Amino acid sequence: MESPSIPIKDANSYIEIHPEATRLVLQELRQVIKEIVPEAEEVISYQMPAFKLNGVLVWYAGYKKHVGFYPSSKPIEVFKNELMDYKTSKGAIQFPLDKPLPVALITKIVQFKIQENIAKSLAKTKKK
Repeated sequence: MESPSIPIKDANSYIEIHPEATRLVLQELRQVIKEIVPEAEEVISYQMPAFKLNGVLVWYAGYKKHVGFYPSSKPIEVFKNELMDYKTSKGAIQFPLDKPLPVALITKIVQFKIQENIAKSLAKTKKK
């Protein structure tokens, strides 16, 4: 992704700076996440769009040949067998632009993150 010359204020402005192929996949990914967790707040974090519910659930970003999906490291460990067809790193998954988004897998990862964030939030509440 090119560094934008204008500050990114929301997901729409972030998505709009990308070429059409990337933009279409970013819009699809955003819509999938919104359908899974409609109550999540959309924010910009680390200059990327993110969804927040009891903390950040996931970030996503556009690149020339893929869309980056950032659920943190734990879901990547938990779903490693289902992620074998994708390039991953400790906290990132790359979804190529020329392949359909794995909606069922994205759904599982986001639902896992919702439960993880709820557990972390409850643990913080109990400490107080």
